[in-house]
Amino acid sequence: MAENYNNYISRQIPVPPAFGEVFTHFYVAENHEARPVHKTLVPTFQTILVFSFGTPLLCTASPYRTLSVDECSILGPVKRSFDYTLPPGAEMLVANFRDDGFFRTFGPLIRDIRPVHPDELLHDNCFSHLWKILKALGTMEERVSRILDFTLPYLRPRDTVMAQIEQARNEGAPGSTGKEVAESPVKIVARHTGLTRRSIQLRHKQRLGYSEKEITRYGRFLKALEMVNRSIADAHKVDWFDIIHDCGYYDQSQLIHDFKRYLDLSPTRYLKVQQDICCAVPA
Repeated sequence: MAENYNNYISRQIPVPPAFGEVFTHFYVAENHEARPVHKTLVPTFQTILVFSFGTPLLCTASPYRTLSVDECSILGPVKRSFDYTLPPGAEMLVANFRDDGFFRTFGPLIRDIRPVHPDELLHDNCFSHLWKILKALGTMEERVSRILDFTLPYLRPRDTVMAQIEQARNEGAPGSTGKEVAESPVKIVARHTGLTRRSIQLRHKQRLGYSEKEITRYGRFLKALEMVNRSIADAHKVDWFDIIHDCGYYDQSQLIHDFKRYLDLSPTRYLKVQQDICCAVPA
């Protein structure tokens, strides 16, 4: 059974249009309960920057041990679910990077779910200094504004090939049309640019932290998850056969395999704990 938390606050802060290519949104969570709040984050294939301003957060990402986040940490790209705990007094602010946004600002991705302090990546203490500035500010909105100001000097122009890949993916939406197979964005861009598919695939992997095949498979699962959540929200019984058909799964076992791969849960178990699952996608 999912627990009810009356004094747990979670919300999203939108990103100004000028930063729309870098971030999808910011996520805020504050625990004013007298007990810890336990959540599971659905994989997003995004790199996330987590700030903790109150009681240190606890993050458990199997097979790694539980780690404490008392200032800030980078995770990502997040390809599998992980558990996190907000003890009483915890305040969390999460910056969700869009596509190659992290690469354009701070460089090569971690390709690991293990939390890492960002100062380790930049070989500097600038994030520790930023955290002290943020902690002194009064509201999360002020903190978001300061993070955006901090990010701007690091931001590099976007790679034209990556922009074309995103455009092709948005127009073709691979994995979102049931059993129809959309043309590969990498193949489309290779045809238009004259570059080899191999070179584009390598650039895709370097800047995003995952392959085209990985994100296509995840897109299919995400559509299935959205259909499940919609049925729950509408108080309707989940029709698994409709989901299998509409999302392009061969059979029920293939769908179950993806639930276990990304969430480490069976579909039936997901229905029972869905309220404690955090889908960190922009509203």
